[in-house]
Amino acid sequence: MGTVKATVKAADLLIRRSGIHGCGCYTTVAIPEGTHIVEYTGTRLSKELADELYNERPDTYLFCIGEGDYVIDGDSVAAFINHCCDPNCETDEFGEHIWIMALRDIKAGEELTYDYNLYDGDEDDEAICRCGAKQCRGSMYGEEELERRAKEKSA
Repeated sequence: MGTVKATVKAADLLIRRSGIHGCGCYTTVAIPEGTHIVEYTGTRLSKELADELYNERPDTYLFCIGEGDYVIDGDSVAAFINHCCDPNCETDEFGEHIWIMALRDIKAGEELTYDYNLYDGDEDDEAICRCGAKQCRGSMYGEEELERRAKEKSA
């Protein structure tokens, strides 16, 4: 299997206040559609250990891998990419690596976002979305998870 290399320099990505949530990751250069922007790197933890470590911490930078057996505790600028229901990026799993890739052309100055499409969280956790997109779901949970939760509540 080959390797993927970022074509955007780390210096071209800035962390600053975001209108979506806390801090966000912004690009200072135009990024063409399909570009692998940055790898989501960090410490790999079992899901059980991550749940134990971060049970009381509201802001985490965890990214579930594959079937959700383990997570990456983000330590790069990619950890600051916020959720949006109408994102300009998506994630691309390449072996054991997670890349953030441009879904469309992104203008210099734009905040990078991707759809977290959360699933299997604490049933009481609403994961409220504040992205402001026209088609905002109101939650960072994906459509399938929202449907599953609705069925369980109505049963």
